[in-house]
Amino acid sequence: MFYRPEDGHPFPHNPFNAIVTPRPIGWISTRGADGADNLAPYSFFNAVAYVPPQVMFASTSAKPDRDGTKDSVANIRETGVFCVNIVEIAMKDAMNLTSGPWPREVDEFTAAGIAKSDCETIACARVAAAPASLECRLTQIVHLPGEANFAVFGEVTGIHLRDDCVVNGRFDVTRFQPLARMGYRDYAVIREVFELRRPGE
Repeated sequence: MFYRPEDGHPFPHNPFNAIVTPRPIGWISTRGADGADNLAPYSFFNAVAYVPPQVMFASTSAKPDRDGTKDSVANIRETGVFCVNIVEIAMKDAMNLTSGPWPREVDEFTAAGIAKSDCETIACARVAAAPASLECRLTQIVHLPGEANFAVFGEVTGIHLRDDCVVNGRFDVTRFQPLARMGYRDYAVIREVFELRRPGE
């Protein structure tokens, strides 16, 4: 079958998210200009450059108290920094709880019972037990087509790796099993890893 997204689709639920899968989850922590901490997961997230290391995430909805966007983007506009925390399967329930439409004054770290630590290179909290956390300085926010679609780009200025995830000089994802976003309400966990060499290597 074929359909044009601009014309809608014939399904009970939009299949787009189920097509582009699996997607890594960026658990984005931010701090507002007022010092209040926020934590929220975004599955439109990825690394985009090596040197200097850079990441992006996209926010695609809005809250009525945040001027056309959500708490994460609003805080980043104010402070110019954010932290990406990597989600493991053991943290799935806490991550899911932080995805709720909480008022801006709610600290999701506290609401979900998540221990926080200070970042080293930016004024922001991070998930203390995360397998890895990427401290980022904002490089640009791009307003994408659509009412509340914003892509946030940042340069990584500091990297935290949990000690048990470093094995023989490598960051070993099998030690914590990353959680990935599928479509609808579906998630996946990475339990099997294999290696392929590129031609010429």
